[in-house]
Amino acid sequence: QVQLVESGGGLVQPGGSLRLSCAASGSIFSINAMGWYRQAPGKQRELVAAITSGGSTNYADSVKGRFTISRDNAKNTVYLQMNSLKPEDTAVYYCNAEISPITTLQYIYDYWGQGTQVTVSS
Repeated sequence: QVQLVESGGGLVQPGGSLRLSCAASGSIFSINAMGWYRQAPGKQRELVAAITSGGSTNYADSVKGRFTISRDNAKNTVYLQMNSLKPEDTAVYYCNAEISPITTLQYIYDYWGQGTQVTVSS
């Protein structure tokens, strides 16, 4: 019943920008941390950025200074602003959220979005 839906991916030239969005919907009691992961062809999935419910953030070294994660708790939405994009940023980006559903208040589950493709190429 709880779902995460990503949007905003696409094709962009090196040096360009994209803004990813991920909205959680369903019978949600609370959301703790939210984050973005990515997986490039032939590579393992890696954490890109994460943000706690209180707004504390953490970034992979490769994106520090270029990417910014933020969230709108009223909308159950997390964003990833990606600037100065490089070809190495090309990957499928996945949204992740730690959510307590209303039906199971005391339990926290990891939910994943379906992924959105980001391609940085000239």
